[in-house]
Formats: sequence, structure tokens, C-alpha cells
Amino acid sequence: MAFRGREMIKNIMKKVGEKNLAPGVKDSLRKYVPDSKIVMGRAKRGIFAGRHIRFGNSVSEDGGNKTRRTWKPNVQDKRLFSYILDRHIRVKVTTHALRCIDKAGGIDEYLLKTPYCKMDTETGLFWKTKIEKLYGELGNTEVLFFSPEDEAKFEQEFKEMKIAEKAARSEARRRASGWPDKLKQIEGGTDAEEGSLHEAGDHADHENEKVANF
Repeated sequence: MAFRGREMIKNIMKKVGEKNLAPGVKDSLRKYVPDSKIVMGRAKRGIFAGRHIRFGNSVSEDGGNKTRRTWKPNVQDKRLFSYILDRHIRVKVTTHALRCIDKAGGIDEYLLKTPYCKMDTETGLFWKTKIEKLYGELGNTEVLFFSPEDEAKFEQEFKEMKIAEKAARSEARRRASGWPDKLKQIEGGTDAEEGSLHEAGDHADHENEKVANF
């Protein structure tokens, strides 16, 4: 169950990239992560928010006999949406961590507000450093604003593009189902039926003329 903080920092640097870290993040990691720390091995793979395995006794009602037992945290596998990453994050979290995330306003706010000294898991430190790096990059990006005329033009082009995509999908479905070939067969069948009906009508007129002449 024991693992060293230096190895944890090394793994995080390997995943995130030491060159991509924001200034001061590496120093904060080295400052708050001790050289050795006792953490449940299961907690390395998720965000547990300080909830780990606990030990105690089960006391019987009759004789008061004590038996050693453990209490494991309630861990859930969740998909949490990150607005900074613009995608869902699949991570194992405890119910206590979920309440903390809801109270903070989301996974991004929770990771940004929680100090490094309280992030006692490798997964939590990894996502915190990654979110902070992207948050710093977003702060340096330039934001462009468009005029109302340009926005209306973009909206109209977007609608036309959606209509064209819908027509292309419907045409692809028709071709996949073989509907054009079936339509040709139906049209060919109707032409043949019309020709046979016309021939039958001519034959009936000819027979009627014979009867009249007789």
C-alpha cells in the first residue's frame, strides 16, 4: 500500500510532459507531495477526496466479542464532462468526491480549487496538472468577436450546410436500400402493363369489327 511521492511525481511528469507544465506547478508538486505516503492502492486509479479504507471491529450483541473488519469507500465509475477539455472524463470517484465536485460546480472547478496537499492520489494530481496547463493556455488565447451581420451570415450558411448533409444522408440511404433500381423495375413493369393493355384493347376492337361484319 505504500508508494513514494517521487515515483508518483515522475509518473505524472511522464504523462503530462514536464515542458508543458505551467510555471510553479512542478515546485508545488514537490512541496506538497511527501517522499513517502500511505495510500490505498485502489485510490491510485481514481479521485477519492480523502476517503480510503478504514479498519475497526465488529462487536457482537450477545457477548461483545470483537472481530477485526474493514470499511471500503463507495466507489463509482463516472463520466464527468470537462469544459476545458471539451470532452467527458471517465474516472473512478467516491460518493464524497462527487458531492465535492457538485459543490464546486464541476470537475474543472474542483480540480482548480483543490490544493495539491489534498490531492493524495496519482490520478487526481495528473488531471489537476493537465487542467491547469490547458487553463493557462486558454487564458493566453485571443478572443475574436463578430458583428451581428457576420453572425447572421454564419448561421444561414450553417443551416444550408445542415440541409445539404440531410439530403446527402437520405440519398445515401436510398442508394443503400436499392430504391433507384426498384423504382426502375416498377416503371418498367408499368410500361409493360400499359403495352399489354393496349394490345388487348386492339385485339378486342378487331374482334368486335369481325362480329359486326358478320
